[in-house]
Amino acid sequence: MPFLGSVVKNAIALRGRLPQFFKVKQPGVAQERVLKKLLKKSVNTAFGEKYAFNQILKSKDVVKAFQQNVPIHDYNKIFKDWWYRTLNGEPYVTWPGKVKYFALSSGTSEASSKHIPITGDMLRAIKRTSIKQIFSLARYEFPKEFFEKGILMLGGSTHLQFNGTYYEGDLSGITAKNIPFWFQHFYKPGKRISKERDWPTKLDEIVKNAKKWDIGVIVGVPAWWQILLEKIIDHYNLNHIHEIWPNLSIFVHGGVSFTPYKKGFEKLLGKPLTYIETYLASEGFVAFQSRPNTSHMQLVVDNGLFMEFIPFNEKNFDNEGNLLHNAEVYTISEIQPGVDYALILSTCAGAWRYLIGDMVRLTSRELNEIVITGRTKHFLNLCGEHLSQENMNMAVKMVEDKLNIEIPEFTVAGIKHENMFAHKWYIGTNNKVQSGQLREAIDESLKVLNDDYRVERIAAIKDVFVEVLPSKVFYDYLRMKGKEGAQNKFPRVVKCNQLSDWQQFVNNYHDK
Repeated sequence: MPFLGSVVKNAIALRGRLPQFFKVKQPGVAQERVLKKLLKKSVNTAFGEKYAFNQILKSKDVVKAFQQNVPIHDYNKIFKDWWYRTLNGEPYVTWPGKVKYFALSSGTSEASSKHIPITGDMLRAIKRTSIKQIFSLARYEFPKEFFEKGILMLGGSTHLQFNGTYYEGDLSGITAKNIPFWFQHFYKPGKRISKERDWPTKLDEIVKNAKKWDIGVIVGVPAWWQILLEKIIDHYNLNHIHEIWPNLSIFVHGGVSFTPYKKGFEKLLGKPLTYIETYLASEGFVAFQSRPNTSHMQLVVDNGLFMEFIPFNEKNFDNEGNLLHNAEVYTISEIQPGVDYALILSTCAGAWRYLIGDMVRLTSRELNEIVITGRTKHFLNLCGEHLSQENMNMAVKMVEDKLNIEIPEFTVAGIKHENMFAHKWYIGTNNKVQSGQLREAIDESLKVLNDDYRVERIAAIKDVFVEVLPSKVFYDYLRMKGKEGAQNKFPRVVKCNQLSDWQQFVNNYHDK
């Protein structure tokens, strides 16, 4: 269908000549407009009546009144107080109507998956932002023919579990089930394979059909894509993936930092790819990379999400990443570049002042661009070392470069040691490397990256331990937990019960 490719390319190019389509000049105004729409639509819900949305809308300063009257919720609070009613089929709880879909989150912070409501309004909002991201491809230099190539999305099953009053599944499966008709020509692996619930079977089916497809774009979580590419290369006895997909040009990824995977991933390629990052959480499509030659993402400030930001510091969070009382909260007009903020969302799916657990940093006020810097629960601060997920990712990259190895997976724990503290790193690599080498390289890299860590290594962090494991062990653990595939990823920090559970799994692995 070359004609269709020409139409798509011309439409994209037209949008590319309209900068205002991508840039929102007054994000604060746009955000206030979004909040008013959310409040008006939810006035007659149980939540809206409880917190007097009709009175908030009459206020001179709607944003301030909203912040003063509606409390901040984490998942446990909003589920216990409100969403359990929605899950039981009750309509008009936190959003008008009855919720048909619930996304099962990856659950990296807790033992079990969360149920996040996905409304029709949210699905439409995700589609609008997805189309906007497609139009942003006009800023990249791809030939017209490229837009006829297939898009292979490695996501959850579209065959959702029905639970009497609702369907549940991975967000990628829910959105794939609801893709526009005009997109189905491009979409792979197709309806039959997309319905497959068993993850190994799905991968095997994709491998068998890979030769039939002319793929230009791949979409998904880096860890699972690396595994799939290795399977395809091995099955067809290839030198690299471009021998079977010569037109593969774009990798759209999200959900986890690509940094630890990049070195191993690029060994599977015959030519460079364009990497495009997206921030599509279970709670909404928050941001996307809208231009080339950057790793920053543009916030979606005008499409169903009202955003607030809490500085991630000791004033607002305790050492376990729990929000403290009377935390400082800012709007998009008030945040400053270079500061890590915990993100709060109010959405067209009935999340209200919901702390989603991600940390972001503004990189450009003019372009409304951010980077994700980690999770509020995925950091170490036993004694003032303030070790962020960003520090960990960068340290691993430095170690990979120094030792010429690949470390696709790792996790870190803080432990008691000699009446003080220590860090224990579990390193997933298939390369031969001594734990002592890794220990020294990680420790030295973190001292360079983080002054607080360097100081505390002298005083309170008495040692650093490293346990080297095949990367397969990390994926086997996820499989054991029922979290294999799609948007599931291994947590970069393990604490409390999760640490005990993980250590027991590792011990059992060694005993085999």
